[in-house]
Amino acid sequence: MRLWFLICLTLWFSTVGTALPPGSIQRAAQRPAPAKAPDASAPEYAQLFNRQLPNGLEVIVYEDHAVPLVTIELACRNGSFTEPPELNGLSHLYEHMFFKANRAVKNQETYLRTIGELGIIYNGTTNTELVNYYFTTLSRHLPTALRFMRDAALYPAFDEEEFAREKEVVLGEIDRNESNPYYYLSTEMTRRLFATYTSRKNPLGTRETVAAATTDQMRLIQQRYYVPNNAAVLVAGDVEPEEAFRLVATYFGDWPRGEDPFKKYPLVEHPPLKASEGVVVTQPVQNVTIQIGWHGPSIGKDDAATYAADVFSFILRQPNSRFQRALVDSGLATGVDLIYLTQRNVGPITLTLQTTPEKARAALRAIYAEIEHFADADYFTDEELSVAKTLLEAEDLFSREKVSEHVHSLSFWWASTGLDYFRGYLPTLRKTSRADIQRYLRRYILGQPHVAVALMSPEAASSLKLTEAELVGEQRALATAH
Repeated sequence: MRLWFLICLTLWFSTVGTALPPGSIQRAAQRPAPAKAPDASAPEYAQLFNRQLPNGLEVIVYEDHAVPLVTIELACRNGSFTEPPELNGLSHLYEHMFFKANRAVKNQETYLRTIGELGIIYNGTTNTELVNYYFTTLSRHLPTALRFMRDAALYPAFDEEEFAREKEVVLGEIDRNESNPYYYLSTEMTRRLFATYTSRKNPLGTRETVAAATTDQMRLIQQRYYVPNNAAVLVAGDVEPEEAFRLVATYFGDWPRGEDPFKKYPLVEHPPLKASEGVVVTQPVQNVTIQIGWHGPSIGKDDAATYAADVFSFILRQPNSRFQRALVDSGLATGVDLIYLTQRNVGPITLTLQTTPEKARAALRAIYAEIEHFADADYFTDEELSVAKTLLEAEDLFSREKVSEHVHSLSFWWASTGLDYFRGYLPTLRKTSRADIQRYLRRYILGQPHVAVALMSPEAASSLKLTEAELVGEQRALATAH
């Protein structure tokens, strides 16, 4: 459980949100295009429908009448991957301003009082490639919730007093993150893994950019990225699809189409790592946490490898895998995992291991010993491959049990991969072969430049004196060669 906390914590530093208390919130349109029918070969997606309005807005409906609740979500392809250093963290600050005064409400107090009367629960998050906002309410309040969402998206006031207060809130988030030792592990990994364009992988931003932010910059972000052809409105829960499409078209259909932000402001290309790097980060911690990171596949460039990455990571995660037996059952580590984060703009692969100072050197050698054999024909069995795919499919289906949470997965996939990838995920996952996994491993992990970061106390660092060669696995390679 402690390892899962660390892994989730690592992911948290790539996902920042507005912490808001539950229960407190929250012209005739052109005819939309025909709905895209679900793939008949994938009945698990029979509840999912989508259309695109003439202004380019994607409308996604997930129908589930189990309880009389509905969640609406506005998703925007924004986040740190759009941010040069001078704007780093301002997508996150913009997210905080979304729930403030707009054309329809004069201040946040009025906003909160009104949506509180409707029982709307609301929140927002900022990720690397997505910013999203969502309301959950009784299904009978869907029109009102959509109107609130429309007014917040299209007509923000960016009141100077509210803006000044919210900057302090975001600076407080940065303070809280900096008080956690594992923040320094995550940020050092990001800084080295994406050294050329670090800001593009840091949704939290920096104290300097947030403190110096202006409302003019908020309007700049709105003008560039908050356009319908760069956004989606998702409606999930107790709703009839045709009614949802009609209502979204009514409230959002006259949102003026904008320029394609990614044509005018193209995404950067993260250059490949030239060489492996290793570093020790000291913080007041008792145990030792070791992370090894690689550049993984990008959606749109190597989709097949993203499926292989998911399957292989799941094989390693199983308690009886060779990976777990060698590192955890042996007593060298208290926990270990390998994860791949699906992204359009270089998804990172991260191996995380936790151990004690006394076992850190041996655990490090054991990690690289296992990595060397990842692509061996007998590293995992056909049964393990089959079971991993079955469990991955079950996990995906179980994630849909709570519709108000599943809608966030839908917006994530829409932003980073597109719905066609999502619809084809399980069918393609089932076809993933051993050869696919070996190709992924050889292209992205085996013999590839990587970054190794070890987090430990100053006392442990002084005692262990781990070298960079040890951290990146070079000493083991030299010892094996001789």
